[in-house]
Amino acid sequence: MSGIVYGIGVGPGDPELVTVKAARLIGAADLVAYPAPEEGDSFARTIAASHMRAGQREFAIRMKIGEGQYPKDEVYDAAADKLAAAAAAGDSVVVLCEGDPFFYGSFMYLYARLAGRIPVKVVPGVSSLMACAIASGGALAAKNDVLTVIPAPLPEAELKRRLSEAEAAAIIKVGRHLPKVRKVLDELGLSAHARYVEHATLDSQKVIRLDELDGAAAPYFSMLLVHRRGEAWS
Repeated sequence: MSGIVYGIGVGPGDPELVTVKAARLIGAADLVAYPAPEEGDSFARTIAASHMRAGQREFAIRMKIGEGQYPKDEVYDAAADKLAAAAAAGDSVVVLCEGDPFFYGSFMYLYARLAGRIPVKVVPGVSSLMACAIASGGALAAKNDVLTVIPAPLPEAELKRRLSEAEAAAIIKVGRHLPKVRKVLDELGLSAHARYVEHATLDSQKVIRLDELDGAAAPYFSMLLVHRRGEAWS
């Protein structure tokens, strides 16, 4: 008997943004797995908690989570083996993933290790990119704009090169890189066109223009949205 592993996108934080399909699969699963820090609660599990049922088996995939803390291969290797064994025994396995599994999502690393060994399906989720755009009240791109997604940890020179060519940009993983990104945007004259969003869809959500933001640090779950025209519909 063979089961299946589902990679489930649970969205940016608001449990009501979990899709109907994802909620159904979470509630029906024999085993619910999720990434979690070495100590403490899993954000993905917190999002999905209201869709889980009492008595479900759980598997916390413990790893270093945060800026620059990319999980080691052995963490994913061990987790994939455990998930594959559960599916091979006939279990329906759900792996929770913040946002969308294939947009900088943790599940993609498990998918690479599981595909071809057992049946694997991926359920899309609302990405932080979409959530931040809606929270900011501004469209990401319009007309024939090219939208560029730029990780803030890139070197300063590379950030500047890419932003100098961008019509519309989403700068992700801002965190401790805020001063560097702010400097680049200032030099390019784009700061007034940059919207800062943190903790999109949560009660702690914050939305502000970058040139009105105080402080030199930002949480990991933050993003900057920039449009060269100021507004995409202009």
